[in-house]
Amino acid sequence: MRMKLMAWQTMLLADVLDAVHTALAMYIICSALSYAVSGKPSPDIGTNLRQGVMAFPMTDGQFQLVSFFLLFTLASMVASTIFFWMKVPKIAGKYQPALLIAGLVTFIAAYTYIRIFNSWKGAYEYKISPCHGEECPSVATAVPQLTGVPFNDAYRYLDWLLTVPMILIEIVLTMKLDLPEARSTCIKLGVSSALMIILGYPGESIIQADQLHMRWVFWALAMIPFLFVVQTMLIGLKAATKSETKESVRTLISNAQRVTVISWLTYPVVYIFPMIGFSGASAVVAIQVGYGVSDVISKCGVGFIIYAIASAKTAQDEEELLQLPKYNK
Repeated sequence: MRMKLMAWQTMLLADVLDAVHTALAMYIICSALSYAVSGKPSPDIGTNLRQGVMAFPMTDGQFQLVSFFLLFTLASMVASTIFFWMKVPKIAGKYQPALLIAGLVTFIAAYTYIRIFNSWKGAYEYKISPCHGEECPSVATAVPQLTGVPFNDAYRYLDWLLTVPMILIEIVLTMKLDLPEARSTCIKLGVSSALMIILGYPGESIIQADQLHMRWVFWALAMIPFLFVVQTMLIGLKAATKSETKESVRTLISNAQRVTVISWLTYPVVYIFPMIGFSGASAVVAIQVGYGVSDVISKCGVGFIIYAIASAKTAQDEEELLQLPKYNK
C-alpha cells in the first residue's frame, strides 16, 4: 500500500514539473508574440525582462525601506528552505513530496530576490548632491541617485510562474484524493495559476498615469483565472478536506487553503496601487514592500502550515499502525 502511494505521488510530481515547463514555454511564446505585435525588436525573454523598468529618484528613506524589505524577504526564504528540507527525513514518505516542493518554492524565491536586490542596488548609488554658496549644508550628505542602470523586478514573474502552481500542488499532495482526481486538480490549478501570471505580467511595468487604463485591462484579465483558483481552493476541494478523519488535520488543511487565498488577495490589491493614487517613487516603494510581505506569507507561511499537516498526518499514520492486530500481540 505504501509503495502504491509513493508511486502515484511520484507520477503526480512528474506531472507537476511537466506543467511548470509547459507554463514557462507559454510565457516565452506570449512574450515573443507581444513583441511581434508591438513592432519592438527582439522577442528574447531576457530582453523582455530587462525592459521591466521602474526607476525613479528616491529619498534615502525610500531606498533603505525597499532594501530592508528585499533583504528581509530573502532571509525568510533562505531560512524556510533550510528548515523544510531538514525536516523531510522526519516525515512519512508519502508526505515528503509536499515538503520538498515547499522548500523548492522558497529556494526559487530566494534566488529571485537575490537578483531583484542586486538590480535594486545597481540602479542607485550614493552621491553628494551638488550645491552652490548658501545652499550648501555644513555637513555634506550623500543621497541615492540613479545610475542609469534600469531597476528590473520582473524576475519575480518568472518566480511566480514556477512557484505559484507549486504552492497549490503542495496543498493538494497533503489531501485525501485518488490519483485521477489529484492529477486533474493539479493540472487545472497549475494551468489556471500560470495563466493568471502570464496575463498580469504585461501590465506590471505600466505605472505612468496616461497608460493606467491598460494596467486595469491586464488586471481584469488576470482576475478571471484567479477567481477560478480561489473557487477551487475554497469550494471545489471542500469534500476532500472534510474526508479527513482527524479534526486537527482538517483544521490545518482548511487553514492552508484560507491562508493561501487570503495572502493571494493581497497581490491584486498591490497591483492596483498605481491606479489608486500611488505614483513615481511612491508607487515603486509600495509595490516592492507589498509584494515582499505577500511572498513571505504565501510561500513561507503556507509552507510551515504544510509542514504542520505533514507532521500531524505522520503521527496519525503511526498511531493507526500501532493499532493494527499484529502490533498488539
